Amino acid sequence: MLLCITGPSEAAVLANLSTANVIMTSVLAGVLGAAFLLTFWMIRERTRSDALNEELRNRVSDLSAALQRNESLLNLKDQRLIVWPRQGEGRAELVGDLPAACGAPHDRSAFMAFGRWLTGRTAAELESAIIALRDQGEPFDTIVASRNGTLIEVIGRLTPHHSIVRFLSVSAMRAEHVALKAEHEEIRKDLHLLQELAEAAPLPMWIRETDGTLSYINPAYAGLTGFDRDQSAGDPPVELLDTAAREMLNRRHGEEARIRQETSMVIAGDKRRLDITSVQTAEGRAGMVIDRTETAGLRDELERMAQSHALTLDRLNTAIAIFDRDEKLRFYNQAFQSLFGLDTPFLESVPSNTLLLDRLRQERILSEQPEWRRWKDNVLSAYRAIESQEHWWHLPDGRTIRVIANPQPNGGVTWIFENLTEQMALQSRYTQALRVQGETLENLAEGVVVFGPDGKIRLANPAFASLWSLPDDLINEGVHISAVRAAAAAQHGETPWADLLALVTGFDESRATLQGTTELSDGTILAWTAAPLPAGQFMVTFVDQTDSLRVARALKDKNEALQRADQLKNDFVQHVSYELRSPLTNIIGFTDLIATGMAGPLTPTQDEYIEHISTSSATLLTIVNDILDLATVDAGMMQLEIEEVDVANLLEQSEIAIRPRLEEDALTLVLSNENAPDQINADPERMRQVLHNLLSNAADHAPEGSTISLTCRQASGAVEFSVHDDGPGVDPAVLANIFKRFQTGSRAGQKHGAGLGLAIVKSLVELHEGEVTVETGPDEGTTVTCRIPFSANGMTHAAE
Repeated sequence: MLLCITGPSEAAVLANLSTANVIMTSVLAGVLGAAFLLTFWMIRERTRSDALNEELRNRVSDLSAALQRNESLLNLKDQRLIVWPRQGEGRAELVGDLPAACGAPHDRSAFMAFGRWLTGRTAAELESAIIALRDQGEPFDTIVASRNGTLIEVIGRLTPHHSIVRFLSVSAMRAEHVALKAEHEEIRKDLHLLQELAEAAPLPMWIRETDGTLSYINPAYAGLTGFDRDQSAGDPPVELLDTAAREMLNRRHGEEARIRQETSMVIAGDKRRLDITSVQTAEGRAGMVIDRTETAGLRDELERMAQSHALTLDRLNTAIAIFDRDEKLRFYNQAFQSLFGLDTPFLESVPSNTLLLDRLRQERILSEQPEWRRWKDNVLSAYRAIESQEHWWHLPDGRTIRVIANPQPNGGVTWIFENLTEQMALQSRYTQALRVQGETLENLAEGVVVFGPDGKIRLANPAFASLWSLPDDLINEGVHISAVRAAAAAQHGETPWADLLALVTGFDESRATLQGTTELSDGTILAWTAAPLPAGQFMVTFVDQTDSLRVARALKDKNEALQRADQLKNDFVQHVSYELRSPLTNIIGFTDLIATGMAGPLTPTQDEYIEHISTSSATLLTIVNDILDLATVDAGMMQLEIEEVDVANLLEQSEIAIRPRLEEDALTLVLSNENAPDQINADPERMRQVLHNLLSNAADHAPEGSTISLTCRQASGAVEFSVHDDGPGVDPAVLANIFKRFQTGSRAGQKHGAGLGLAIVKSLVELHEGEVTVETGPDEGTTVTCRIPFSANGMTHAAE
C-alpha cells in the first residue's frame, strides 16, 4: 500500500488527527520501510546464491572428473588400497588390485587374511602395524614378503575421515631399493636386539675404535670397573684389562681375527680367572669377558668330590661298576674286582658291558642260561630303561648276588652287586634259631614271660601259666600285666607282681635287673628274675626251686656238720700229736740212755730190743711231726724262712740223713748236680725235709740192692730236684691220688709208711711257689720232680 500526501488540505487533516492516529501512522510507515529493505536484501542474496550455485556446479564437475581420474589411477594393476572409515566400525573397502605374479589373492576375504599369502613374520608385523594405525593413529612404512618371495611395499596413513593402507607392487629398481630397505630394516632390528642384549648381558662387553679407544661399554663392564656411564659421559671408560692382557690381544690380533684366551687377573682386589673373547674387523674391535672363577672353583670342587666319591666307593664292601652311555666300563671298585676275580689289565682296557658278561660266562663265573642271548639282552635293557632294575644271579659256586641297575641321566648305568650269600644263610639260621627258640620256650621247665614297654605280654610259655596256675587266656599276647597281677593275687595272695608291675610300667631309666624268691600258697618256692631287654621290654623268668632249696638246706646242714667234724678232727690231731710228742721224746731219750750202758750192761737180746724200741720210736716221732706239719699247713700258720741255700751242702746233708735208711736195704744213692746252681732262695729246713721225704719214699719202694738217684739242675728260672727209683712204678688207677694223705698202697715195695711223705712234699713245694710232678711207668721206675723258683717268697698261708 502506498500513501501520497499532497497539499495543505492534507496537512490540516493530519493536524487534526488524534494521537492514536499518529501512532498507527508511524507504525505503518516503519513496516513499509522494513518491507522495502527486505526486498532489496532478498534480491541481492538471490543474485549471490545463483553465482555460488554456478561455482559449486563447476566444482562438482571438476571433482567428478578428478574422482574418475583417481579411480582410474587406483584401479591400476600395481597397487591395492584398504580403506577404513575413521568413525564407527564400518566395513573396510578394497580398491585396486595387485599383479597375480606377486602372490596376492584377488578375493577380498583371502586378501584380508594376510597370514595365508604373506610370510609368518611379515604378516604378524603388518597386522600389528595396522592395529596401531587404526587405534593410535601411528603411520607406517614397511616391506612385506609374499610366500613366493615377492616384496611388497605397504604404506599406512591416516586421513581426517579414513585409515588407508596401500600395497604397492615394486618394479626391478624399486625392488632393489625395497630389498635394500628391507635389509637395512632387518639389520637395524638385529642391531637393536644386539644392543639390547649387550645392555642386559651380565658379561662385560666393549667396542674399540681402530686406534684402540673404547667407544662402547655395557653396564656389566661399567659395574665391574666402577665407571658411571651417566655422570662420566665425556670421560673415557676405565680399562678392564691390564696392560699385559691388552698387549697379548694386540699381538695375537696381528695373526688372528678371532681370539679366545684364558688368563688370570686381579680385579677389585680379587684374583679372577677370565675367559676373554675378542674379534677384529676393519671397523674396530669388540670383545667380552666370561668370569670363570666360580666355574673353575666348582670344577675343581667337582673333581675333588669325584675323587672322594671314587675313593669312598672303592672302600665299600658292596661291588659297584659304572658304565657310560656307550656301555663302556668307566669305574669299578675293589669289591667288584674281588667279587668276580677279574684281572686288572682286562678291567683297565675299558671293556663293554657285553664283553664283561661274555667274559664271566666264559670263565664259568655266571651260571649257564638256557637262552644266553635273550638273558643278556634282558640284563642290558637297563640302558634303555628309566626306572631301576633288579636281578638275582645264582652263581655256580653257590653264591647269590643281588644285581641292581640304576640308569643315569647321561645314558649310563650304575651296577650294584650285593653278595647276599652270607645274609641269606644268616637269615636262614635266624629263622631256624627263632623256630628252635620257640620250641625251646615251649618245652622249658622255667616259666618265661616278656612284657613290652606298654606293659602288655609279647610272649609267654606254658610253664609260666603252669607255675602260677593261670588260665590260658591270660598268657596270650596283648594281655596287660595288671590282669596277670590280679589273677596271681587272687590265686596265691601276696606276690611280687606289684613290684614287677612298677618295674615294667615305670619310668626308671636305670632299668636294673631284679631278683627274688616267693613262696606260693601251695608251698611252691619260685625264684624270679626280671631283666631288661632292648626296645623297652622286660623278661621275667620263674624257676621252681622247691626241691633244690630243700636239698640246699640239707647240704648246708651237712656242710656245717662236716665243718664241725673237721674242726674236731684238727683239734684232736693237734691235741693227740702234742700229747704224743712228749712221751715219745722221753721214750727215745731213755732208750738212747739205756743203749749207752749207763744203766748197766745189756744182754744181746736186750740190746736188740732196745734197738727196735729206738727205731720204732723215731718212726713214730717222724709220723707225729708230719701230722703236726700238715695241721700247721691246714691252719694256714706255716711260714717259710727264706734265705740263700747252698745247693751242694743241701744235697750232702740229705745224703747223710738218709744213709742209715739206705743201708738197711743195701741201697745206693747217686747224686748229680753238675748243672745245678750254687745257691737258691728257699727255706733250708723245709727243703731238707722235702728231699728227705722224697728219698725215704724212694727207699720204701725201691728193690733191695738197687740204686736211687738224686739230681739237681737249673731249668728256665727254677731249680729242679728229681728223685728216681727202680721200683715197679705207680698204678695209673691210683696215680691221681698219690699226693693225698694216708695213701699207702699206691706202689708195691719193701715198706709202707703212713702215707704222709708226698703230701707234705707237695704242700712245702707249693709254699715255695713251686710244683711237683710224677713220671712213672711199668719197668721204668718212678721219678718225682720238685720245681722250685729261684726267688721264692715267704708264705704265711698253706698251699691249696
